[in-house]
Amino acid sequence: MNHDLGEFLRTRRARVRPDDVGLPGGGRRRVPGLRREELALLAGVSVDYYMRLEQGRTPAVSDSVLNAVARVLRLDDTERAHLRNLVRPTTAPTTARKAVPQRVRPGLRRLLDQLTDVPAFVMGRRTDMVAWNALAGALYGFDDSAPGMLNSARHAFLDPDARRFYRDWPTVAADTVAVLRLDAGRHPDDTRLAALVGELSVKDELFRKLWAQHAVLEKTHGTKLMHHPVVGDLDLDYEALKFPADPDLQLVVYTAREGSPTEERLRLLASWSASVDV
Repeated sequence: MNHDLGEFLRTRRARVRPDDVGLPGGGRRRVPGLRREELALLAGVSVDYYMRLEQGRTPAVSDSVLNAVARVLRLDDTERAHLRNLVRPTTAPTTARKAVPQRVRPGLRRLLDQLTDVPAFVMGRRTDMVAWNALAGALYGFDDSAPGMLNSARHAFLDPDARRFYRDWPTVAADTVAVLRLDAGRHPDDTRLAALVGELSVKDELFRKLWAQHAVLEKTHGTKLMHHPVVGDLDLDYEALKFPADPDLQLVVYTAREGSPTEERLRLLASWSASVDV
């Protein structure tokens, strides 16, 4: 975690130009962005203190210092939360508890099944697919016989068809890594997540590069551009909703704009899926 904290702060410093914060930007600079000395000056802390912070050697950092550093680095709300998670990692050993497969309540399972006109699924820790309705299964081609691939990150980077399935694959890849990085900050002792990151790092060069950028993202809503092998191109809006009782689970629902070609193609997909299942 000390390494992650240092790398996160260094990558955030690198993207802030001196003239963005009122400092002269002339002259030769060994590294892009702000120097440690400049950040410390702007945050109102000593250079030594900031260096110890970047090295993870400040166990009791005040909120005022974290807020000052975040302000100088122009962190958004998700990045600010990630910084706090890195500075104040969980101390309780939760690895064994987190290794237990996540489940959905019967009521949530019924809700998924009753959403017959839209693809919907529940995503858990590590971008695991925990549960889904029939239309989501038809959309993604979920195969219960291959549970190891029922993970959004594995699908995006290891499935040979993913680059054709996601018409905006570079965006999907970057967003997926940023979601995993945020999860890693929240659960630094998760051995299954570490194993997943290790597997993807070994098998995909782009994943390694994206992971090193330390971007973080909280998925809330957006658009996915897909190409389904049966019904063709789909432009789907999504909403991702968390549950107060279990924030590690997220309900994701895809919708099509009324009267759009995607709306008609979703109906075709539902019909095709029903005929295949008969």
